[in-house]
Amino acid sequence: MHVTETAEKIKRMEIRGAGRIARAAVEALVEHADGLTARDLPSFRKGMEAAAATLLATRPTAVSLPNAVHLVLRAMEDAATPGEAREAVKERGEAFLRSSAEAVHRIGEIGAHHIRDGDTVLTHCNSEAALACILEAHRQGREMEVFVTEVRPGNQGLLTLRTLSDAGVSTHYIVDSAVRHFMNRIDRVFVGADAVTVNGAVVNKIGTSQVALAAHEARATVIVAAETYKFAPRTILGELVEIEERDPGEVLSPAEASCLPHVRVHNPVFDVTPAAYVDLIVTEEGAIPPALAYLIIRDYLGWSLGEFHKTFQIDHRDQV
Repeated sequence: MHVTETAEKIKRMEIRGAGRIARAAVEALVEHADGLTARDLPSFRKGMEAAAATLLATRPTAVSLPNAVHLVLRAMEDAATPGEAREAVKERGEAFLRSSAEAVHRIGEIGAHHIRDGDTVLTHCNSEAALACILEAHRQGREMEVFVTEVRPGNQGLLTLRTLSDAGVSTHYIVDSAVRHFMNRIDRVFVGADAVTVNGAVVNKIGTSQVALAAHEARATVIVAAETYKFAPRTILGELVEIEERDPGEVLSPAEASCLPHVRVHNPVFDVTPAAYVDLIVTEEGAIPPALAYLIIRDYLGWSLGEFHKTFQIDHRDQV
């Protein structure tokens, strides 16, 4: 798919979910590299960077997108010719696509160990990784019931509901505001992540923090399923993950809003769940407590504070 077309589909949420967004962006970059004609290496790099900028401008919160894009672009560092750069991008991109699919499968295997026979599970939004844990536990023969939230205003819960129903999992569908009402019946909460910060806080679909707060109060275990490339390296520097706010028309139609001149509609897509409300983060490299998020950034994404200062040309004297 062409870069511009992919970017538009990501922006319109026709492609959604952090993992799917990252894979779509990488596929578009690989295709762009394959068709990019450049007589010299600087021109090739400039063309790839322009394509990357188009993709990066689509969704500001899901760090899987910049992590995947930067991973692919870094493949050009040692290239001496446009041909070498093209092959490096294709090789790195194809490796990412394979590892991304394998990561979801591995997370499912690890996460399934944390679902016991007879558990009642709640999940919020439509997360590939969280669903992989639930579906793998079901495949292994564990009896369970799953509560699925509606997820206003996009109703992504319907996607989760259909997937679980097709798999034969006993499922309950509830509105978002009913979470507290049912939480005392819940043993495990499984959610995904669009970003995990260096201190273990989790940025995910709006409503996740309320789910986690209710679970904390009810002493239900909260488990986040997230591939390592969803960890946010720039939070090492204290940078906050930007919370995307979408068109108010998704919440209140323009016709209705026109009759309410003194009303302002807010439509944040994500919220931040404090690390204190998360019991475990399941990655393809294993399950960790939130406090160890820095190790994922350092050991599996390959970033240290010193590398950030070098890569982004940050003067240590500017840091507080």
